[in-house]
Amino acid sequence: MTATYTFDVFSSLDGFGTTSGNWGGYWGKQGPELLAHRLAVYSEEQRMVFGAGTYRVFARMLAASTEESEVRDAWVTRMRNLPATVVSRTLDGPLDWPDATVASGDAVEVVARLKKESEVPLRSHGSLSLNRALMAAGLVDFVQVTLFPVITGQTGTEPIFQGAADFDLELLESRTLDGRSQELIYRPTLHV
Repeated sequence: MTATYTFDVFSSLDGFGTTSGNWGGYWGKQGPELLAHRLAVYSEEQRMVFGAGTYRVFARMLAASTEESEVRDAWVTRMRNLPATVVSRTLDGPLDWPDATVASGDAVEVVARLKKESEVPLRSHGSLSLNRALMAAGLVDFVQVTLFPVITGQTGTEPIFQGAADFDLELLESRTLDGRSQELIYRPTLHV
């Protein structure tokens, strides 16, 4: 049996993962239901998988934050304390992450091996280029998109699926959080 792999990503309605504007984290749209749900999802045993760029962003953001900062929401703290694999050809350990290891080499090969060897599900939050490559290789079992009610046409950065292959998506679950944000869980299949 192989471990499942979930590509977990936050998005604006127009498909951007981040913004250069003054929106703040979660585009300022987080609420108690969203934060509690995220904590529940991350309370399950799992292994995180990050690309080097996303790891660097998270490590830098957490190092610059205080205990009271929204950056340290309970689910983010839980994510940071989960075992993690950082796929990188440029990083060396040890990493500034409690239980993280570096896996060098081709991301598709690394994750294919992790899927075979892991006794717990695998999850990646962010890591856009890594996950686009893994989707194209058929290694992503679930795409979990949390869609925030904003359009960032002027300030949106990092288009989530720019340059990705074509996929058919089967909607497995959907929920509304705090009456405004949508979580959509899909099973992707390469469109041929």
